[in-house]
Amino acid sequence: MTKKKNIVLAFSGGLDTSYCVPYLKEEYQAEIHTVLVNTGGFDQKELDRIEQHAYSLGSDTHQTLHRTDDYYNKIVRFMIFGNVLKNNTYPLSVSSERVFQAIAIAKYALEVGADAIAHGSTGAGNDQVRFDLVFNVVAPDLDIITPIRDQQLTREEEVAFLKDHNVDMDWSEAKYSINKGLWGTSVGGAETLTSDQPLPGEAYPSPLEREDPQTISLTFKNGEPVSIDDERLDPVELIRSLDKIGSEYAIGRDIHVGDTIIGIKGRVGFEAAAAMLIIKAHEQLEKHVLTKWQLYWKNQLSEWYGMMLHEGQYLDPVMRNIEAFLSDTQSTVNGSVSIKLSPYRFEIEGITSPNDLMNAKFGDYGEMNNAWSGEDVKGFAKILSNQINIHQSVNNHD
Repeated sequence: MTKKKNIVLAFSGGLDTSYCVPYLKEEYQAEIHTVLVNTGGFDQKELDRIEQHAYSLGSDTHQTLHRTDDYYNKIVRFMIFGNVLKNNTYPLSVSSERVFQAIAIAKYALEVGADAIAHGSTGAGNDQVRFDLVFNVVAPDLDIITPIRDQQLTREEEVAFLKDHNVDMDWSEAKYSINKGLWGTSVGGAETLTSDQPLPGEAYPSPLEREDPQTISLTFKNGEPVSIDDERLDPVELIRSLDKIGSEYAIGRDIHVGDTIIGIKGRVGFEAAAAMLIIKAHEQLEKHVLTKWQLYWKNQLSEWYGMMLHEGQYLDPVMRNIEAFLSDTQSTVNGSVSIKLSPYRFEIEGITSPNDLMNAKFGDYGEMNNAWSGEDVKGFAKILSNQINIHQSVNNHD
């Protein structure tokens, strides 16, 4: 065992990271510096409670890094531009936050001159890979310590260790595991370990509070959401406000099934009212203002962007290339989208935009044309059929 003087620990205040504080102090005879990166999932009351808890466990210092605006500008914004939904379902609520949190923690460890970085991930999920990968890139000379994964600890063993170290809290496991973030909240429970059982309504943090439908207007400028019902808000405020509105209708609930980074299938519930409303409204607006091939290539690259982000590859330079492309497509994504909200669902009613390609004077679909004649179309269709006719002729198809 190599002696460490200073260890930075990614800290959330849950059981796993709580175990890590006294264990690391005892095992490595080191100073433990706990760090929480707030990307929008905590209010001030929660942050104060977690800080007090860290010190009660024996942390030498505790630092909260506020990175919500940075998280929006560097990740969420591009997920909006790309209409990113993993497997056409999940808006990468928690997974995108983990990558960004890992970057902030690694940079902080370098700033304070740490000898090692620790995290409390188990050996069963995606987060262990995301943290390790980012740490290896941002702080390659620092050792990575993972007590829970390395010791393959059970929950009962962690609780017993903490009790032996005079940390006697109520660690009774809640029925559902909730991870709240700016872009949505993940929900895990016994049902998500099966393939056939849905999550019950009480599993979701936001209960249905409103049943009378209402219609709201969401406005975009250069692809970014800028106002709700003509009330201009900064992006983070808008997301929080829209999430509150949508959550009253219990909008944005679903279950995502996908492939984990380590190669097994996983199933998780989530609620993400703001993310789903913004993505679907933005997608509808793009259908009106972008060309066929812009939409096609955006879909291809956005799929790759979401996959790479999910698997912790955010720092690969190709991600900056894709972001540049996505940003370039957004100059005409301007206008307002009308959205009708109802219990558990929403409907995109229509859009208004100065860049709406349906407003062109060339003609109305299925009605009249103003820029070509019937004879033009006959010639166009004949030329368009040439390659198929050649193929049929050469290969003697009936």
